[in-house]
Amino acid sequence: MKRGCLFAVVAVLLAATGGLGFYFYNQSNKDPEVYEVEKPQLSDILKKTVATGSIKPRQEIMIKPQVSGVVEERFVEEGMMVKKGQQIARIKLVPSEVNINSAQSSVELARLRLQEAERELARQRTVNTQQLDVEAARVNFENAKLEEDRQRRLLDEGVISQQEYNRFKVDLEIRKAELENARLISGNSLKQFETNVEVARQELNAAINNLQLLREGRTRNSNQVANIVTSTVDGMILDLPVEEGASVIERNNFNEGTSIAIIADMNNLIFEGKVDEADVGKLREGMPLKLTVGAIEGKVFDAILEFISPKGVEEEGVVKFEVRAAIQQPTDGTFLRAGYSANGDIILDRRVKVLSVKERDVLYEKDTTYVEIKTGDQQFEKKIVQLGLSDGLQVELLGGVDSTAQVKVQKK
Repeated sequence: MKRGCLFAVVAVLLAATGGLGFYFYNQSNKDPEVYEVEKPQLSDILKKTVATGSIKPRQEIMIKPQVSGVVEERFVEEGMMVKKGQQIARIKLVPSEVNINSAQSSVELARLRLQEAERELARQRTVNTQQLDVEAARVNFENAKLEEDRQRRLLDEGVISQQEYNRFKVDLEIRKAELENARLISGNSLKQFETNVEVARQELNAAINNLQLLREGRTRNSNQVANIVTSTVDGMILDLPVEEGASVIERNNFNEGTSIAIIADMNNLIFEGKVDEADVGKLREGMPLKLTVGAIEGKVFDAILEFISPKGVEEEGVVKFEVRAAIQQPTDGTFLRAGYSANGDIILDRRVKVLSVKERDVLYEKDTTYVEIKTGDQQFEKKIVQLGLSDGLQVELLGGVDSTAQVKVQKK
């Protein structure tokens, strides 16, 4: 038993010794590691931040009806181009009996007021024609005139004094002024009654129009049909939120109303996105953007940053700021749709044709940066360099090495 255990231990030791010998033999015959080198090269370096967002029209117009009712028919479909004033839908009116009865009562009341005003006008015309309202003033004037003539003769005969005559002369002037004033009042009174008739007639027309509007959706004196919804702008139909047969509410001071259609100018698009607070301080209006749209591969669209929100919003523990950029219309005819997801590369800084090396080949020790320069066959020495702008892959060389240097490629 003891002899068998001894043989097993010896066999294990021999196997281990053989394995170690084979390992060290392979290591001694392994080829030495060879390091690659690259020369600094001229390249363009862009430092940028990315804003994620979507493409939207600059302005979307909600088209709402002027009357409440049911959508009877739609004349357009999504994606159609429409002009200002073009018909979009027709609304079938469903007026309440209470409103109809109230409108009919208003018509009858306005008609009675008009009849009363016309009667008063006819009476006033009779009075004015016969001058009944100035008769008293005319009689007083005639009497004063006769009395003044008699007193003048007495003055000429020396019977009365000049002072006594002057009193009758002043009375004549007063009676004359009263007559002229009575005639003026009579004429103005006639005009006032004529105005009252015209006002009553207009009230009647307004009441009739209101009743007709409730019943038919249009008025007698208007070519515009209130139950026909028309476009207020030129543009493209983006959405028709309601179907035929759906109920809609008119717009008024207390209700925004139901949107029949959404129209926008698709030649005036913007990019709305958000950027991290760490980058927002580097942005300024007028910076160029390069937009990439996920639904359109291989194309980049130009835009100009025009708005940076002054207030950030916290999302998932990170504060982000909204940015907006005006998209330049593509010249190749590419159609950008509203709602496309897009990423906007905002160029923070740029270097053109500058000497640079790969970021991976730069070594850092505290505040010092350096690269390893080839001095001989697989021999390298550290060289301190001054770095400039970096895009994460290439970094600008400001000094320390030139374009003839051979930089060791660092293997990570």
